[in-house]
Amino acid sequence: MRILAFETSCDETSAAVIADGRVLSNVIATQIRLHAEYGGVVPELAAREHLKNLPVVAESALRQAGLGVGDIEGVAATAGPGLPQALWVGMRAAQAFAFARNRPFVGIHHHEAHLYSPWIEGEPPEAHFERFEPNISLIVSGGHTVLVQVEGILRHQVLGATMDDAAGECFDKVGKLLGLPYPGGPVMDRLAAEGRAEAYDFPRPLIREAGHDFSFSGLKTSVRYFLERNPDLAADPQRLRDLCASVQAAIVDVLIAKLMGAAHRWRVRCVTASGGVSCNRAFRARLGSEAKAAGMTVRFAPPSLCTDNAAMIGVLAERRLLAGDRSGYDDEIRPNWPLETLAIER
Repeated sequence: MRILAFETSCDETSAAVIADGRVLSNVIATQIRLHAEYGGVVPELAAREHLKNLPVVAESALRQAGLGVGDIEGVAATAGPGLPQALWVGMRAAQAFAFARNRPFVGIHHHEAHLYSPWIEGEPPEAHFERFEPNISLIVSGGHTVLVQVEGILRHQVLGATMDDAAGECFDKVGKLLGLPYPGGPVMDRLAAEGRAEAYDFPRPLIREAGHDFSFSGLKTSVRYFLERNPDLAADPQRLRDLCASVQAAIVDVLIAKLMGAAHRWRVRCVTASGGVSCNRAFRARLGSEAKAAGMTVRFAPPSLCTDNAAMIGVLAERRLLAGDRSGYDDEIRPNWPLETLAIER
């Protein structure tokens, strides 16, 4: 099928065209500069930008794919989870397009799309589901930290999730405490590369707990108290690098321990990671080495598909449409859509 997909769950406006698993185009308009002034995403501003940007990126996606509106055989959009105002723009635009052209429409769960992004690879990107094997998947981003057992295509169960702050949220909030530009995560990654991870000892929340849940708010609070005791630390370039490396090490230790622990418990031979934080260099290096030592395969989503993007939405939408799944032209957005309910709904 030739699928037109929209993604507007947060602050990236994206449109993509998918055909037979191949990503023919994937256009993204970012809003980072707009929200940097406020140190975080402002929902109302994000929605306004989506309204302005979506027609432009959709037209660009069709043009890059070499297709016209009449060539599209199915339409998809992120239905949730996400910011309500932002989701509404993409969802209603996709439903209107599908209704006007009498094409099937499907609303996609943002996290479920992340689960299958590690199976998209190559140039141009293409889904390789024939290589799929059961895996434990970690979705780790600014808004989400979720651990999932993926038994098969469109079959999964949630093992654990964050109980408070997501890992990426912790990175960004610590970055803000340090006075770093927004978003703080990528900046901390760069600074940490020249720092000493053993310089400062920060807590690893829940790392020794048997369960699969995460918690990062305590780590953030620990850093805040540490900075109150050491107010001049951030002004020293090397101590700042050491602090970034130490905080990063605490976060990465927890993520790897939980992911590998679940893989051993469920006896799978493959682990995957997706979401913006999975681009972190220390995380990728550490997971790669630990998976190799355990005799496991590791698959990462391509960096271009780690942040919010319509390509992963379209790839999953094609599978679901071919399986006969359909959503209504008047279905509502689902800002708090739990991933675990998908198995029940199917």
